[in-house]
Amino acid sequence: MIHNQHIINTSFWESETYFKNIDLIVVGSGIVGLSAAISYKEKFKKAKVLVLERGILPTGASTKNAGFACFGSISELSSDIKKTSSDLVFQTIEMRIKGLELLRKRLGDKSIDYKQLGGYELFDDRKSFKNCVDDIEFFNKELYQFTKLKQTYRVELNNIEKFGFYSMKGIIHNTQEGQIDTGKMMLSLSSLAIKKGVTILNNIDVKKIEDSSTGVWLNTSIGNIQCKKAIIATNGFANELLNLKNIKPARAQVLITKAIPNLKIKGTFHYNEGFVYFRNINNRILLGGGRNLDIKKETTSDFKLNTKIQNYLTDFLKQTILPNQHFDIEQRWTGIMGIGDEKMPIIKSVSENVVCAVRMGGMGIAIGSMVGQLAIKKLID
Repeated sequence: MIHNQHIINTSFWESETYFKNIDLIVVGSGIVGLSAAISYKEKFKKAKVLVLERGILPTGASTKNAGFACFGSISELSSDIKKTSSDLVFQTIEMRIKGLELLRKRLGDKSIDYKQLGGYELFDDRKSFKNCVDDIEFFNKELYQFTKLKQTYRVELNNIEKFGFYSMKGIIHNTQEGQIDTGKMMLSLSSLAIKKGVTILNNIDVKKIEDSSTGVWLNTSIGNIQCKKAIIATNGFANELLNLKNIKPARAQVLITKAIPNLKIKGTFHYNEGFVYFRNINNRILLGGGRNLDIKKETTSDFKLNTKIQNYLTDFLKQTILPNQHFDIEQRWTGIMGIGDEKMPIIKSVSENVVCAVRMGGMGIAIGSMVGQLAIKKLID
């Protein structure tokens, strides 16, 4: 039992203003958490909503991702269908597309620096390329209900020469893919939440949660906090609070170059079923992935760099993306995703007044806004 203890070292004013009569606490200030808080305030304007975040910034991947506004490359989606089912994959795609629409509608394209430059999947194996080309008609037909386009995906071999990817054997263009500025997106999302009356408190670690007859109690690093309802939106860190099946942390390795004069590459790019991805940020290249090279070590919530994978990314940059071009790497970092055997997010009640919204499968930008909205629906239905 964690009831009836006070917040550590708070004044009367602090207790009354921040920690009394809370309608909803959201654990996690990433895309899903803030989207859930905003959705709740849109439905209950006078509700007192508090978001708790363990870090100075969102801890997992929301401010550490590559900024892809995408819903899946053909090889990745084909692989997903083989692992689960076609119906489940297209349900997930629908959530991603609607999630991107909701994010753009809420924040506006200018505030997140949204650019629809197109997405490209690269192939260095002719057989894999042919298999995916054969799947284009199927995916275009199925995606028509969401995109209203007859050709979401198409082959554009001339782009191999255009971008200088001379080692590649094939390329498939997704006309509907875009990119955003991740930092601007999260700043805009937090600003919107605050504008709607949501309180966001950082550097508070939630250690335990208990749903009881007197309300929901959260044992935190500053003491125990009570609320009426709660949402757990900690994605890859979910099992630190909950005992969920089929979700685990997945570390993503990322690097970015300094500015490269006359950079030809514009857009978002996928390779090897999405395990490697890169894009331009103005005249820089951001490159991430390679988790499949060291799955065991990368199934972790530790933010350390993996030398093996970082070296692979550097070599890929040198040999495939920028052959015969000089570049300097400015920064390297990692982010923590939440993954499982399925890509469909977990949105479920864990008790009468507590809902979890986790497992974004590396697609938090696309799907996070919709997951936050659906978590609120689950909580109040």
